[in-house]
Amino acid sequence: MTAVIIEDEKPAARRLNRMLDHLQVNVLETLHSVEESKKWFLENEHPEVIFLDIQLSDGLSFEIFEGSMIKSAIIFTTAYDEYALQAFKLNSIDYILKPIDEEELSLAVKKYRNLKETYSGSQVQSVQLNFEDIKKLLVHPMERDYKKRFTVKVGQHLKMINIEEICCFYSENKGTYILTSEGRNYLMETTMDQLEDELPPDTFFRVNRKFYININSIRDIIAYSNSRLKIKLHHTTDEEIIVARERVKDFKAWLA
Repeated sequence: MTAVIIEDEKPAARRLNRMLDHLQVNVLETLHSVEESKKWFLENEHPEVIFLDIQLSDGLSFEIFEGSMIKSAIIFTTAYDEYALQAFKLNSIDYILKPIDEEELSLAVKKYRNLKETYSGSQVQSVQLNFEDIKKLLVHPMERDYKKRFTVKVGQHLKMINIEEICCFYSENKGTYILTSEGRNYLMETTMDQLEDELPPDTFFRVNRKFYININSIRDIIAYSNSRLKIKLHHTTDEEIIVARERVKDFKAWLA
């Protein structure tokens, strides 16, 4: 299986390259920008799979494909878990949220290999990407409807919590919890992944696999080891909230 990585964050690209090497994926090239990628695809044989980041240093990676006949399958490696996931599902072999988890990457590679086998060994081409529809979701996420409140069970009662009252969502011991502005914790009947399509992306950001935080609840942001950031909320859990290194760039853009 041959692949190309398109990722502008070089540490993230190197990490993905190592992970793919362990999965016996032959990475032909690692590209870091739209212009570099356009040039490479014009001059080289296309791989079976492209591991594609969305936001590159010189624009959206979709620009690489505009006006080109690239036949490779697409596996998105994206930080856009807050919205547009449905578009990614419809327009690619798979998508993996940053920070990339080894097990999820393995499943995505296995999914491609199974599809390739199903098609009698022929190259599995990506679905024709609907660039305009995806870009609309990226640029205008607020056109979608998001939840305004959540309902949790407290004993024999149901309690409604407005979205403005929530400091963060976090996972612990396979459960998903709400932490409110009053410092109260409530167990939810949902998962972190299910929250992805329900939270307004201008207000909530998934800083790592365990935490979605409310921008209005941030008390302090502190430089942390390995180019990461530590977040302090007005109310917090016992666990430190650390922005994953692969998410720092998008986190800073979100704050702006």
